[in-house]
Amino acid sequence: MNISSYKKYISEETMMGPNSVRILAELLDKYPLQLTDDDLILDLGCGTGLTSFVIAKETKAKVYANDLWISAEENGKRFTQWGVGEQIEPICEDANNLHFEEKQFNALVSIDSYHYFAGQEGFFQEKILPFMKDGGVVLIGIPGLKDEYTNCAKELLFDWLGDDAYMFKSPTHWKKLVGSHDRIKTVITWEMDCFEKAWGEWIATNNQFAYGDRQHFETIIRPYTCFVGIYIKLK
Repeated sequence: MNISSYKKYISEETMMGPNSVRILAELLDKYPLQLTDDDLILDLGCGTGLTSFVIAKETKAKVYANDLWISAEENGKRFTQWGVGEQIEPICEDANNLHFEEKQFNALVSIDSYHYFAGQEGFFQEKILPFMKDGGVVLIGIPGLKDEYTNCAKELLFDWLGDDAYMFKSPTHWKKLVGSHDRIKTVITWEMDCFEKAWGEWIATNNQFAYGDRQHFETIIRPYTCFVGIYIKLK
């Protein structure tokens, strides 16, 4: 995937944290999605829809762009402006209470959001798996804790994240949380390579949240955290 093709869409207006397109690019390069325009993808926690736009362009599939914080109307206007209004369906629902058809999606992608709502055992089996087609693929990229600091999130990250530090978990921990199921064939987790570039592109902006992250980057974020990649292949 050529990330430079999307440079003009990556801005302070569309970014909500470390460059989501950079994270998505690593996932798609490592595990390409072989889809057609008849296939359906759920972008879960799509934010401003930037990742949904890239997914639509890269796969040609129909994308359902779901986010709880950004309204469907707002994202819908953006998709129309970007020329993909007919290919992307904007949705605003809680990830714990999604209303889709059983086995509707060929693939699910979630960038920088899954850790907000999926940090407990059984979530994937109960809230995600029912909507996935047999043979489907799930790609997730989220901030997490390096493996060597497992179970130390609160102590290491509290000054930066406060009570939200618990959401950061190691690749090994995330693999355990995804768990097993008769329909799950493979679960692979790893520490992603795009950490420095994705973070660098975010903290270089004038966003007020980026400014806060910038203050903790060298002392907390860089030493202890990573991006966790999660690949799940279904039977």
